[in-house]
Amino acid sequence: MAASTRSVQCALRRAVVPSLVVILGATGTGKSKLAIEIGKRLHGEIISADSMQVYQGLDIITNKVTPEELAQCRHHMIGFVDPVVSSYTVVDFRNKALTLIDDMHCRNTLPIIVGGTNYYIESLLWKVLVDTGGNEESGRGGDGAARRKLELEKLGGAELHKRLAEVDPDMAAMLHPNDKRKIARSLQIHEETGVPHSLWLEEQRGQEGGDGLGGPLRYPDPCIFWLRADMEALDRRLDARVDEMLSAGLIEELRDFHVRYNQQNAQDNGQAYQQGIFQSIGFKEFHDYLTAPESSTQQDKDALREKGIEAVKIATKRYARKQNKWVRNRFLKRPGDNVPAVYSLDVTDVSTWEETVLNPALQILEHLSKGETPPIPPIRVQGAEQRNSRSHHTCDVCDKVIIGDLEWTAHLKSKRHYSFVRKRKRDLDGDQAHGARSPPAAPAQTLSKDTGAAVAPGCS
Repeated sequence: MAASTRSVQCALRRAVVPSLVVILGATGTGKSKLAIEIGKRLHGEIISADSMQVYQGLDIITNKVTPEELAQCRHHMIGFVDPVVSSYTVVDFRNKALTLIDDMHCRNTLPIIVGGTNYYIESLLWKVLVDTGGNEESGRGGDGAARRKLELEKLGGAELHKRLAEVDPDMAAMLHPNDKRKIARSLQIHEETGVPHSLWLEEQRGQEGGDGLGGPLRYPDPCIFWLRADMEALDRRLDARVDEMLSAGLIEELRDFHVRYNQQNAQDNGQAYQQGIFQSIGFKEFHDYLTAPESSTQQDKDALREKGIEAVKIATKRYARKQNKWVRNRFLKRPGDNVPAVYSLDVTDVSTWEETVLNPALQILEHLSKGETPPIPPIRVQGAEQRNSRSHHTCDVCDKVIIGDLEWTAHLKSKRHYSFVRKRKRDLDGDQAHGARSPPAAPAQTLSKDTGAAVAPGCS
């Protein structure tokens, strides 16, 4: 009760507008740089929303800010979790970060959220997480909840999906059978509360300010910046950054960390690199190099090292695209009353950074602080008026499950799908040419039972 009263008092005294700044963007776009400059000028403090930077160690591979950068602006949520802990969750992050934001508001300090971990950021912007009242969610018994989650994730995706379909068919229909992490989470929620996850989400959507996308916004006036770059330019920048990491001692950092925290585990039962800090890009990619037998020749070790470097570069660029896709899907293609505006800043040319990034950001914040409409409009994408239902589709031609109407439409237009359609047609023509019994004539199109949209033959 005391904490709740303090929160209300802080909200009444708060003079910070906007309520917080969120800086989104792919890795390598300079999010931390912009955050520091805004923080220095506007009396702000930075909260890192990066699921790997919460752990101690691996400063190079997780791209933590340097001591010099830390000295320029106060940072939070960096390097405070023991790296052997695997039970740290998004709920733990949310609870700590919301307390920090509340404290900053009390001090009329601008919270600046920076990071690329989408579910961390969503947990702060929207009321989207389920509080089960025990175990993992309340911070008690987190190790037990983590062990249970591990037990579930060891099962195959098909088995997990089958179990979820038995207790929560609505949720199972919204999750891809390969998404073991989310399926396991939904099963945990049902086990701990006795209530299907889908009903919890329905309750959130029914709250005042909520809609089909989830619960309401926590803060009424956030300012969202999306740092964007031409992907070819960003790819070159990311390759160069990996090279810089190598020069800074990346291999030595990984080897030292592996010896101290991971070597015994890898020998005992293997390392799946799916928990805690071991999910960081770099560990899985350099696994063969780090675990190479002592008897390996130098030539073999060098080959494994080069293979690891190339794998890190590929994984980094793939992750950058995933981050941008999340911004487009979550903020731009699925608008609603509880989706804040997003201001796009072009970071392609680093030589014009002040003119194209910093100055426009400060100008937008200045107008928002005065209650004025910024001269730079927020970004919207074509088709933003569409709502994306999390409906379940199966393409028999490609033998693939697709979740979401927009994703389904994109799949039907994809080169991969058309390639399979052409291959099936050639196979059928070949069978007929060799005297095989002709199959019944199929219509040129069928209708998806979920959307009524036109569907290519063989897809349902």
